[in-house]
Amino acid sequence: MTEQTKLRIGIIGAGVAGMAAAWDLTRAGHQVELFEAGDKVGGLAAGFKDENWDWTLEKFYHHWFETDADMLRLIDEIGQRGQVIFPRPKTSYWMDNKITRSEMNLSVLSLPISLFSKFRLGLVGVYLKFLTNNWRALEKVTADSWMTRYMGEEAYGRFFRPLLIGKFADRYKKVNMAWLWARIKTRSVRLGTFKGGFQRFLDLLGEAIESKGAVIHLNTPIERITLENGQLTLAANGETQVFDRVISTASPRLMLKITDGLAETSYGKQMTALESIGGLCVVLALKQSLLTDGTYWLNLPATSPDKSQSSFPFLALVEHTNFIPSEHYGGDVLVYCGDYVPPSHEYFQMSEDQLAEHFISALSQFNPDFKRDWVRKYWVFRAPYAQPVPYVNHSEKIPPLATPLPGLYWASMSQVYPWDRGTNFAVEIGRRVAKEATQQ
Repeated sequence: MTEQTKLRIGIIGAGVAGMAAAWDLTRAGHQVELFEAGDKVGGLAAGFKDENWDWTLEKFYHHWFETDADMLRLIDEIGQRGQVIFPRPKTSYWMDNKITRSEMNLSVLSLPISLFSKFRLGLVGVYLKFLTNNWRALEKVTADSWMTRYMGEEAYGRFFRPLLIGKFADRYKKVNMAWLWARIKTRSVRLGTFKGGFQRFLDLLGEAIESKGAVIHLNTPIERITLENGQLTLAANGETQVFDRVISTASPRLMLKITDGLAETSYGKQMTALESIGGLCVVLALKQSLLTDGTYWLNLPATSPDKSQSSFPFLALVEHTNFIPSEHYGGDVLVYCGDYVPPSHEYFQMSEDQLAEHFISALSQFNPDFKRDWVRKYWVFRAPYAQPVPYVNHSEKIPPLATPLPGLYWASMSQVYPWDRGTNFAVEIGRRVAKEATQQ
C-alpha cells in the first residue's frame, strides 16, 4: 500500500496522543473517526470548570516546559501559539519542617546540606541535564544505586530518594536511572499553560481536527476490537464499524480486555508484564492562600513506602493560583493534593469524602493558621493508569507500535520511554504512530 492511499482509520481515545495522530492523518486526506469514552476530549489532560470560574482547571495538574518542542509545534500548526504563556513559578521542597526553594539552579545553595554535598548535587545535575544523552547505559542500573554512588548519600538521601519513595513506594529501588535522567533532562524553570486552561486548548485542537473532516464520538467507549476475514471491526454502543487501520491509545489492561486474540500472543504477554501505578488528585477551592511564601509546587518527602507511616499522606502540594492568578477562578485559591499509588491501594477504595478529608487533615502542617472552614469546595479525581514503572533494561520489554493483528496499532504512555508520560510525548507518539500506520 502506498502513502497516497486514502484509508479509513479508527482511533480509540481522544486524548492528546489520539488527537495528534488524527491531526496528521486528516491533513493527509484519510477518513478518521475518534472514539472517546469520556464526555469531553483530552483524556488525562482534560479539565473541569466551576460555575464562577472563567478558566478551566486540569483534573490532574499539568504544565508544559519550554523544551516541549513537539507540543509547541502542534500548537503552532493549529494557529494558537499566541495563547501559550510561560510564567516562572516557585518550586520548593519540604526540608527540616519548612519550605526550601529547590530548583536545578543556584537555589541549591540554600538547601540544608553540607557544602560538599551541594557541590555533588550541582555537578550531577549539570551532567545529567547537559552532558549526557546516553540513556541506554543509564537504564542498565537503578536510579537508587547510580545516585547513591555519584551524588552521595546526603544529597540523594535527603533530596531525591524521598521523591522516588513517594512516587514508587516499595518499588523505588528497582526503577532505572534512565527514567530519572529523562525527567531532569527535559525540565525548565519556566512552566507553560494555555490561556483559558488546558481544556480550552484541547477543545480547539478537537475543532481543528473536525474542520479537516474527522469525526469525534464522545461518550462512546469501544467494547470490542476484532479481526475477521482481514477486516478490523470496532464495536461501540451496540454498533460495529469496519476500518482499514485502528490506533488504540488505551491502557494495556483495557487494550488486552477488548481485543480478541491479543492476550494469547507474545505481544500480549509483553503488555501484561508492563507495570504501572495510578494517580489521584484532591483539588481544593480555598478562601485564602495556604502557601503564603508564593510556592507553586511543593515536593513532599516520603519517609516510608507505607503511606500510613510517612509524614504526609500525599507527595505533592500544588497551589495552582501561585502559578495562574486566582482572578481567573472567581477569587478561589486552588490547591492540588496529588499522589501516585497502585490501583489496589486504599486510596482507590475510599469514598471521595473520605479521601478528601484524609488529605485536608494534613494541611495545617504547611500553614498553622489553616482551618477546615477555609475549604469552599473540593473535587476528587482518580486514574488507575497514570504512571508506567520502568525497571532495568526496560527498553527491551516495550512492545512496538504495530501489534500482531494486521492494521492494529497501540500507542500509549507505556511506550514513550525513556521519556516520562505527559502531553508533549503524547504528541510525539501520536504523530509517530500515525506515520507508521499509513506507511505499511
